[in-house]
Amino acid sequence: MSKVRCDISISLDGFVAGPNQSEETPLGEGGEQLHDWVIALAVWREAHGKPGGEVNESTPILEETLENVGAGIMGRNMFGPIRGEWGDEDWKGWWGDDPPYHNDVFILTHHARDPVEMEGGTTFHFVTDGIERAVGLARDAAGGKDVRLWGGAQVIQQCLAAGLLDELELHVVPVLLGDGARLFERLGDAEVQLKQVRAVEAPGVAHLKYTAVT
Repeated sequence: MSKVRCDISISLDGFVAGPNQSEETPLGEGGEQLHDWVIALAVWREAHGKPGGEVNESTPILEETLENVGAGIMGRNMFGPIRGEWGDEDWKGWWGDDPPYHNDVFILTHHARDPVEMEGGTTFHFVTDGIERAVGLARDAAGGKDVRLWGGAQVIQQCLAAGLLDELELHVVPVLLGDGARLFERLGDAEVQLKQVRAVEAPGVAHLKYTAVT
């Protein structure tokens, strides 16, 4: 059976993005530091059409995240900076005409919008009726492969609270952001239980992998 899985970079003080996210600073102030480890990797650079890069203990971790993914889910804040109604619908994400997903991506939002087909096989679908619906649609679209939960923090929180997340991998970066999008909050009365199954030390990051205990 396909899994719903998430991997995300996080600061030592628990933030997955810095404060004051905007079109100019989509990761918030200081948030780009959370991704220095991955941008340096050859496998990441190759996937984004860039030359060079390193091979280290993080390489197989990243390669694993890219395997067997049939669909994705993300929140509206990750898709873009626009709030409220979509307006003229010109915004099609941060990633240009050929986003790096190459499958169906389901975006949680309160505002309906027609699907947006991009180059390279990515289609953005906009889901207005909750995380359970988004997961169901993504599982169907994945065709037996895994569903990757891209973020941001609120969508991960919703998935955790609803008991829909099977695997969570935290890429813990030794920085303190002090403020921003905190991952482990807004879980309500949910009794989330995780079992650690792997810990890998690598340059500039520690990879901690958990499975959900049901």
